[in-house]
Amino acid sequence: MTATAEGPEESTFHRGFTLSITKALGDQLAADLAKLTRAPLSDVSINQLLQRPGVYQLYLHDDFVYVGKAEKSLPMRLRQHLKKISGRRGITPNDMTFSCLYVAEDFSALAPEQLLINYHKDLGEIPWNNNGFGNRDPGRQRDHTALKPTHFDALYPIDLDRPVEGLVAGETNLLDLLKSLKTTLPYNIRYAKSGDLESTKLVITDVELSTDDLFKSVSAAASGGWQITALGGYVVMYEDNPTEYASASRYYRGGEVVHGVPRFATEDEGTGDDGSSTPTGS
Repeated sequence: MTATAEGPEESTFHRGFTLSITKALGDQLAADLAKLTRAPLSDVSINQLLQRPGVYQLYLHDDFVYVGKAEKSLPMRLRQHLKKISGRRGITPNDMTFSCLYVAEDFSALAPEQLLINYHKDLGEIPWNNNGFGNRDPGRQRDHTALKPTHFDALYPIDLDRPVEGLVAGETNLLDLLKSLKTTLPYNIRYAKSGDLESTKLVITDVELSTDDLFKSVSAAASGGWQITALGGYVVMYEDNPTEYASASRYYRGGEVVHGVPRFATEDEGTGDDGSSTPTGS
């Protein structure tokens, strides 16, 4: 009888070995972050950070809600979150704390943020990841999407009653005013760059206007074809009056405010990683 060698899976003295380096890195990152205390999400805390890349964790009260990364500057990225949260209803920066780790620039190729996301998702944590919190401008093609009820912009919509910062009394044209708002508002405003806006003048006498009041004045000054639409997380201004948007809370048309009722995505609608449904129109 001829003896046959046992396969590796049956052997008692030799077998294959697989080292999951990425899992080990994710575990170590999570362990090091867990050793840190948390600081308020405020200018005072952020100003103490070094201008270095890294990963960070955000907490809403005592709940761990988000993992993020900064490829160049942790302070810059955290200030973006601070500004964003300051312009929302139902939440304030005082509700938020953070901790962070600096990482070497060449470490970014290993996607430390994704390693942490994988680690904490398995534990049922970080609900703000993949729910729209980290989004910037989603683009025109997403303006008509309905949001899931758990989307960040649905939970904490933009605050239109907040005073506008940096208003200057005097005459301006609408295009210059919109450019200024793009810098000062704590949420994005997107608009069509039109000569009509550049030639339309607006006189500002009250520099303590709310965003709501200012949008009413802008829509009154613009021609009847223009519409300002306040969506869940940002504002758009186009010559599409009257057009309905799924997630709109207010429309500004000819100086008047029309209140909308945002429609949420249903369970059978396809949704993307950002928590929005497939566009329903254009």
